[in-house]
Amino acid sequence: MAPPPLLRLDGVRLTFGGTPLLSSVELNVLPGERIALVGRNGSGKSTVLKIAAGLAEADGGEVFRQPQATIRYLAQEPDFGDAPTVEAYVASGLGPADDAWRVQRMIDGLGLRADARPADLSGGEARRAALARVLAPEPDIVLLDEPTNHLDLPTIEWLEEELRSSKSAFVIISHDRRFLERTTQATVWLDRGATKRLNEGFGSFEGWRDKVLEEEERDLQKLDRKIVREEHWLRYGVTARRTRNERRLAALHQLRSDRKNARRAVGQVEMQAGETRESGKLVVEAEAISKAYDERVLIRDFSTRIQRGDRVGFVGPNGAGKTTLLNILIGEGQPDSGRVRLGTNLDLAFLDQKRAALRDDLSVSDALTDGRGDQVMVNGEARHVAGYLKDFLFQAEQIRTPVGNLSGGERARLLLAKVLATPANVLVLDEPTNDLDMETLDLLQELIAGYPGTVLLVSHDRDFLDRTVTSVISPEADGIWLEYAGGYSDMAAQKRGAAREERKVEKERSKSSGNATPAAERKAAPATKLSFKQKFALENLPKEIATLEADIAKAESEMADPALFTKNPDRFARLAAEIEKKRERLAGAEDEWLELEMLKAEMDA
Repeated sequence: MAPPPLLRLDGVRLTFGGTPLLSSVELNVLPGERIALVGRNGSGKSTVLKIAAGLAEADGGEVFRQPQATIRYLAQEPDFGDAPTVEAYVASGLGPADDAWRVQRMIDGLGLRADARPADLSGGEARRAALARVLAPEPDIVLLDEPTNHLDLPTIEWLEEELRSSKSAFVIISHDRRFLERTTQATVWLDRGATKRLNEGFGSFEGWRDKVLEEEERDLQKLDRKIVREEHWLRYGVTARRTRNERRLAALHQLRSDRKNARRAVGQVEMQAGETRESGKLVVEAEAISKAYDERVLIRDFSTRIQRGDRVGFVGPNGAGKTTLLNILIGEGQPDSGRVRLGTNLDLAFLDQKRAALRDDLSVSDALTDGRGDQVMVNGEARHVAGYLKDFLFQAEQIRTPVGNLSGGERARLLLAKVLATPANVLVLDEPTNDLDMETLDLLQELIAGYPGTVLLVSHDRDFLDRTVTSVISPEADGIWLEYAGGYSDMAAQKRGAAREERKVEKERSKSSGNATPAAERKAAPATKLSFKQKFALENLPKEIATLEADIAKAESEMADPALFTKNPDRFARLAAEIEKKRERLAGAEDEWLELEMLKAEMDA
């Protein structure tokens, strides 16, 4: 028997003005459940979390919170109140029975200074402090609204592991696919005011959602055909049987009403980048560039060559120097030493993560056109701002709305509209995924993948990087930056392979340290074929990989039972540890197989 829910929303309704924002919201959270709450920008996801946390009132429906359950809510914009330090702010979230030592653990894990003043924190640091405050008490339920916004990749990965090992139940709103795939076991979809639930993690959601929408579209088409038949009867088939005909006529009126009130899925953003002349084949060439601030070296002897059509991603911790390096490469900054050469015919369009190109006091129309009338040029064609903004899901009545009144997602779409209208052959995108919903991200990915020019992209979204870039530039240590072919996952695999190779060399060195001729210094003849051991591994690793994947899937399926943690916490902990170990073995086996395949290909060649 399943335990009672810690939190339940049943038939929750809320209306602002005309169309209801929420019409029928259901949300049950059992102990230990991990739920993704997904939906389009503006669908009401944040409002649902506020109602669940008791920070907003619904117009109708039932909201139940178990009286003994502790709930913590992470807002998109943290309120530090009058807390004098980060430590005091984090500690203010503890209850009387909570362990005070977790305050320092969270501060250390999230890379914060305990004595820092909240007013002095950057956007990323403020986000980390707010996370520390909600996670330190180990509450029964954690409600997280875009927890990965402004976080760098190391912090996102730390947060994933923290949530995966947590005993708390949590509900997460996030646009980060990889984060949701790794942390959730159920998905609640908020669509047109109502919720639908899938008892599987986010990895299964998008295929399921597409099937639901296809079925809904078929049902609407059936309804249209039925209305046509009934209207034909009304014109040509009415008989003298008055009572039956009145019922049928009333049914037709009801069908028409149902069709009129049917809320179709929100449309897709229409994206097309402004085209201009073709750039030269060489876009950027950097030779041994370095940059330091005071005693801190951000970039040391970095060289690269970026050509037309390349899509280059920049990743790394906040403060590592990504934006500094990007600005030097595009000529917006100067290196202390080295040389940067820019190609010919370069036309750049910028998307700044701080949205500095949007002034809050301007209307949406003036922000798009820089105050130059009500038309915008897109690929040499004059378009009215209302029609162009409709492609980005803005309503006609919004074009006079002040930018300061827009939501985060609307501001992101407006800046995208402005950038993509700019004729350019080089797109420079600094954190373009912030505040975009997944459907818009899909279209932005397609646009970047098919863009004929060059793209320079700073992002912490691993899935987005994997789908868009052809190479990744990442910091190592002491200002050293390296470029890796492929996306983020390819970079991570190459780094793991390099680390294993380094350990292997060190092991060989330690074995041969007493010999006159160390193994690392002996020149062996190049191998012309795989050894027996390598052949055996190449043939059997795929079987081992398949077995590990099946074992992991089986264990994850058992952990997906929301009652498991309550009934058998030891079994839950063993399964979590077993999954982690098998994931490590799986990653190692995949890397080894890939290396052997590459070695075999080289030998065959």
